[in-house]
Amino acid sequence: NLTQFSVFTNRDHMKDLRRYLTFKYVQYLVLPSPNIIVTLLGLFASVYVTLILTLPFVSRKSTAVFISNIAQADILVGCSIFSAMIQDVIKSEILSYSVQSTLRQNFQIANVHISSLLLSCVSLEAFLITFLPVETRHIRTVRCAKVASKIIWIAIIIECFLYQMECFKHLSISYFDTH
Repeated sequence: NLTQFSVFTNRDHMKDLRRYLTFKYVQYLVLPSPNIIVTLLGLFASVYVTLILTLPFVSRKSTAVFISNIAQADILVGCSIFSAMIQDVIKSEILSYSVQSTLRQNFQIANVHISSLLLSCVSLEAFLITFLPVETRHIRTVRCAKVASKIIWIAIIIECFLYQMECFKHLSISYFDTH
């Protein structure tokens, strides 16, 4: 409906992005453990924020880069849910159960770690804007935000890869001809 789309595009999306960040701070930094209801709400909020960030009139500043990456990290929650669903379908042997269980945990760990680090970047950026706005303008760029986000993603992917390799090690699987 064109009228509903017009209402959606004419609202103040910065308020929505601030609410999203507040929700993510609560989800990852305040709540002690993953809760399925909060996790699903976060997943739906990330889909909504991703939709907002695709609109042409939304700011393309460095904070938007961090927010976009936080929303993308919730894709890992979807992967974890999908992994849990196929785990019930594929019950062939203990190996697949253990590997799938570790993989599901890795998706959850990656989501929490990536989101927490990106939220820290948003907080650091807010601090720098508040207390050192002129002196830090050269590092508060979209390019630097993209580089920082890539470094975070790569570091967490390496961490999860090592956790997954640890699972193979505990199962005494010969991997690349090593035990």
